[in-house]
Amino acid sequence: MSSVHEIGAHASQDRLEKFLAERLTPGADRAAVDARIWNLFGETWAVMFTDLSGFSRHVAEFGIVHFLQVIYEAQRIFTPCVDSNDGILLKVEGDSMLIIFRTVASALQCAIDMQRTAKDYNAGKPQEEHILQCIGLGYGPVLRIGDSDVFGSEVNAASKLGEDTAQAWEILVTASVQSAAEAAEIPGLHFQPIPDIPPGASSASRLLYDL
Repeated sequence: MSSVHEIGAHASQDRLEKFLAERLTPGADRAAVDARIWNLFGETWAVMFTDLSGFSRHVAEFGIVHFLQVIYEAQRIFTPCVDSNDGILLKVEGDSMLIIFRTVASALQCAIDMQRTAKDYNAGKPQEEHILQCIGLGYGPVLRIGDSDVFGSEVNAASKLGEDTAQAWEILVTASVQSAAEAAEIPGLHFQPIPDIPPGASSASRLLYDL
């Protein structure tokens, strides 16, 4: 059983590497290779990147072990939000999580659930143990490589919004997310444009929600 899982985990990456090697061959028809890559790996997903506010400051002040505890607790309390909104946690790197969703509605609801969960968790705890979540969302065509990673302009934009631009409690979204939410007529959602537009997105906005 373990050998079957191992093959499945690496098959997509191996196939992609073969395509890339073919693309580098002199005289290769790169457009044709690209089309095959998108045909095999191209999918449409909502992409979420999360980050914890104040990582460097807290590590310097309280030590890495303390912050490892905060990261552990963040993953523990947010995983049920991901599960209940049908998300797939692809990757955890330090204090950041990469999560994908089939629909923008699920991604937005998960983001709101995470922030409300963090608020409830922080109640009564000392400031240094507070979980302060930053979230960035993108939506559109991506290359999904098995259950390990996704690539695309909306992935890059969501990463920039969640890990670099968003402040504590903020949910920042690309224009594609806002357009999909408005097209689906999701009630109770309002967006406020922000000046920091990440590469790969035509615009970006802050989700206004009741915490």
